[in-house]
Amino acid sequence: MSSQGKGADKLVYMANQIGKFFATQKQGGDVDGVATHIRKFWDPRMRAAIFAHLDAGGAGLDPLALQALRKLKAEAAQVSGAHPAADAVIEPSG
Repeated sequence: MSSQGKGADKLVYMANQIGKFFATQKQGGDVDGVATHIRKFWDPRMRAAIFAHLDAGGAGLDPLALQALRKLKAEAAQVSGAHPAADAVIEPSG
């Protein structure tokens, strides 16, 4: 396995651990809690690496972590303007 694969394995493990913690906080888990934790405490390079892993299929991610990462990725795309639907939602004023 390449060193990049080992790095992804570590990030998957970490995301799943965060998901397991937040699953105990609320019945059915807390997608927002997982997403907020990763947004606040993960370095942008870590988020970029886990998003790349998600794009490659997201192998090993538990359902709660997977949902949270998909949500984070969609939010990041909207903020950066990379999401095509973002332009349709915001109408210019004036």
